[in-house]
Amino acid sequence: MSSGAASVNGNHFDLIILIGRPAAGKSEVIDFLRKTSLPDRLRRFHVSQFEEFDDFPYVWETFEIDDILSRHKKNRLSTDEQYWFKDPFIWNLFIERINLAYRKKLAGDRNYHASFTSIVEFSRGGEHGFEEAFSYLHEEILKRAGIIYIKVSYEESVRKNRRRARPGMEGSVLYHSLPDDKMETYYKINDWDALASHNPEFITVNGYNVPYAVFQNEPEKTDNPAALGDELERATGRLWKLKQSR
Repeated sequence: MSSGAASVNGNHFDLIILIGRPAAGKSEVIDFLRKTSLPDRLRRFHVSQFEEFDDFPYVWETFEIDDILSRHKKNRLSTDEQYWFKDPFIWNLFIERINLAYRKKLAGDRNYHASFTSIVEFSRGGEHGFEEAFSYLHEEILKRAGIIYIKVSYEESVRKNRRRARPGMEGSVLYHSLPDDKMETYYKINDWDALASHNPEFITVNGYNVPYAVFQNEPEKTDNPAALGDELERATGRLWKLKQSR
């Protein structure tokens, strides 16, 4: 069985999969890393220059395309008028779009990871939500990946989802928010604990052992830069050690 320990060039991760419930704190972690100087980012978190591969822009684009079609009296492709997805496979299509964007990056620069860390970001819910999403990730991602799961309860996810809503900024990565009914339908059930229960160090996906670490964000740490940095340093430090041990 292949080791999926997050490979590195020098002192940084090649690729981190950053996941969690909606509003768990993923965007805040990304924003914190962006505002941290490169020397400090490398020293504390083993993250170099980085680029995000986030499926939210694809979700929002799907809504926008269907709205354009509706304005022209055409059938909506993927969602109904209340923005419910017609076919659950679309969640896997979003993962495939991440795969494509990432593989294009590698094709354009064979030495991409000599300088860059990739951060793949998404949320999933359902009895097999993360398990299914992982199964669609391309092997180019899996063989380099380490996972950081930002852990909050469903109730905390709902609280923070409501808090971050900004009217007129629904397409923003930091300020988008889901209605309560969609939160309950899509995200109340979460399969992370079941996946992690099999092994305390890695998740096995398509023959790759992908190491993981958990960022504990309840009580909330992502609203305090010092606390966020300390917890992120702990989580990335654990992930780094798991990588080096394989």
